[in-house]
Amino acid sequence: MTTDAAARSRAVTLPLPAPLLEPRRPALAIAVGWATAFFPSLLLGALLQGVMPDAARPEFNVSGLAAIGALVLFAPIVETLIMGAVLLILLRLVSPTWAVILSAIGWGLAHSSFAPVWGLVIWWPFLVFSTLFVVWRQRSLLAAFAVPAIVHALQNLGPALLIASGQVAGS
Repeated sequence: MTTDAAARSRAVTLPLPAPLLEPRRPALAIAVGWATAFFPSLLLGALLQGVMPDAARPEFNVSGLAAIGALVLFAPIVETLIMGAVLLILLRLVSPTWAVILSAIGWGLAHSSFAPVWGLVIWWPFLVFSTLFVVWRQRSLLAAFAVPAIVHALQNLGPALLIASGQVAGS
């Protein structure tokens, strides 16, 4: 196998913006990763709200600063550690693209256990987070955890601020 062919076999081949698929510019990858995760998940949430207005929503039993700590610090760190461990195993078994897809499906299913509609929305951001993990793993394990964790924290920041300010009920 040539070097180019070997590199392609380790690449994530999903139709995502180029900065998500190359481990070169972390700030750009984080900004594009956040936009690629956040705005489509808002759209998915709005569409599902329109189709299933009475569907159960996730409940967060936190408020105030605890909401920010739980949703912006704790969840992204812990979930990225779990996601990374699972992805490292999946990468030994399947191609990077399939590892990313299976990870996103798994996270959607896991979040569906709390609220079915939530799982239908959450798979997309986890597709982005998983892609970032796999791509940045080429640079280092630290980068593989840090870049998606930061994007995940940014993804959760808006909802956490709404919960913390009391504009949206935490529970």
